[in-house]
Amino acid sequence: MSGDAVFRLEAALRAAGPLVAVAVSGGVDSLTLASLAREVLGQGGMLAVHAVSPAVPAEATRRVRELAAARDWRLAVIGAGEFEDPRYLANPVNRCFFCKTNLYGAIRTETDRQIVSGANLDDLGEYRPGLDAAREHGVRHPFVEAGFAKRDVRALAAELGLGDVAELPAAPCLASRIETGIRVEPDALAFIHAAEAMVAEHLGAGGGASRAVRCRLRAGGIVIELDRTSFERLGEAERDALAARIAAERPARLGEQAVGFAPYRTGSAFLVGQA
Repeated sequence: MSGDAVFRLEAALRAAGPLVAVAVSGGVDSLTLASLAREVLGQGGMLAVHAVSPAVPAEATRRVRELAAARDWRLAVIGAGEFEDPRYLANPVNRCFFCKTNLYGAIRTETDRQIVSGANLDDLGEYRPGLDAAREHGVRHPFVEAGFAKRDVRALAAELGLGDVAELPAAPCLASRIETGIRVEPDALAFIHAAEAMVAEHLGAGGGASRAVRCRLRAGGIVIELDRTSFERLGEAERDALAARIAAERPARLGEQAVGFAPYRTGSAFLVGQA
């Protein structure tokens, strides 16, 4: 991590300040941004805002609370309200727009500070309706302004002494596992989270940032997607045993959907062109 890069990022934070509200999901990007903002703008200058909902794993909330306590952040834990929005629940192709619209609206009711997010350059190469919502709410993205990609964020997290945070696998919200057009329901999200935790526990420690475990809920069945190393490591008998355990945890309304395994593909539950 070059000194020039960090200088650009600190300048972007000061330009957004002196008072910022960091939207903190519990992933490496937002936790790293909040940590640096706390150092650059001081305890009074940075407010971390974390939204809880059925789409946010409990461990993400726990991670935010622990880091906030360890690093003396001002922290507000709020409900974003997306589960009261029928547009979000319908899970259209631009579901993330409604999710972020609710999130930023909820943050705005909490504070009039400049809202900043942990979006980085890698996020700009994909269809991200949430960025449209951010634009409408005047949200700034210091990592983008400073030219940071994901690898730069991880390097900065390590420099800031954030330990395991630097190696956290990518972890978009649980709703991202539900195929476009299938209604988002809290019980489905709880099942998805439990299935991923079950598989991750079976795989054991290791993998770091390259580890990927996704439980995709599709119209044609339930698919557990794994990073290539993990996928190839599991034998057929292991997959069958895991599939049976996962099937036993299915919400009754999902019926007898089959459980299968496949290599991980980014955003594979997102179907462009679907309602």
